[in-house]
Amino acid sequence: MNTSSHGLRAVKVIAIAVNDMARATHFYSEVLALEPAMEKGQLRGYRLGELVLMLKDEWYGTPTSEPNPRITIECDHAPDTEAYLRARSVTIADPVTVVEEGYLVGSFLDSEGNKFWFCSANG
Repeated sequence: MNTSSHGLRAVKVIAIAVNDMARATHFYSEVLALEPAMEKGQLRGYRLGELVLMLKDEWYGTPTSEPNPRITIECDHAPDTEAYLRARSVTIADPVTVVEEGYLVGSFLDSEGNKFWFCSANG
């Protein structure tokens, strides 16, 4: 896998808003027949190659026919990536924090104000 000088490797997760988790789970698991992405015994989403499609209910976004994914980029070590971005005057929208799944996650804004998330394993 190619890694850039700041540790960004690949898109790991795309999160999409859903209104009805049971209906969405049926659609992705039964209709599309995607493999479940499990972590610590819990369903985290569905696999599309190396990528995980994560379903988010009770989220800030709502389903829409307009593009609405949250893109998360895997990196080598999120705190180092945050430091790299800060050193280049990139706006950090969400400083790196540990999330319950054991990942270090943060976000930044691109030049147009689009938010991109980045993450690494916590360990």
